[in-house]
Amino acid sequence: MSEQVADQTQTLSPEEIEARTQVWIREHFQKANRFLAEKGVIPERVIAEESRYLAPFLAIWKLESKQPKSQTFWVMSGDLPTDYVDVSVAATARDAIRHFSMMWQLKAENLMKSGATQDPTQAKFAQLLVSRAESLFQIHNDEKLWKES
Repeated sequence: MSEQVADQTQTLSPEEIEARTQVWIREHFQKANRFLAEKGVIPERVIAEESRYLAPFLAIWKLESKQPKSQTFWVMSGDLPTDYVDVSVAATARDAIRHFSMMWQLKAENLMKSGATQDPTQAKFAQLLVSRAESLFQIHNDEKLWKES
């Protein structure tokens, strides 16, 4: 997939790449907000300085909610399942990515142990969780991605 993205971006100007990146960021911010709303959480504010994105693969947002009660969450969206956790499990976006990686590995393992993966849909979902968890772990460990600019 990254080769396709690289091929596409080689023919685009830096301005076009930036414009596409901004569209992607907006789309995934909206996706994260919709996901929380479906869970009964109404986001009120994004903490942009602590949120991170690696378009077109993943975005991790730190969002505050006042409804149903005042809480802060890490919400992940992108080319992976959208998911969220309370901010208390991770101090930084990088830590949240590691948390999602471990959490998804455990979910996949539990699906496999429970026999749920005999259902082809559940088996495919477990494989997706493992694949994305491994990718998240690599992203977490890649020091180049986490250097402060």
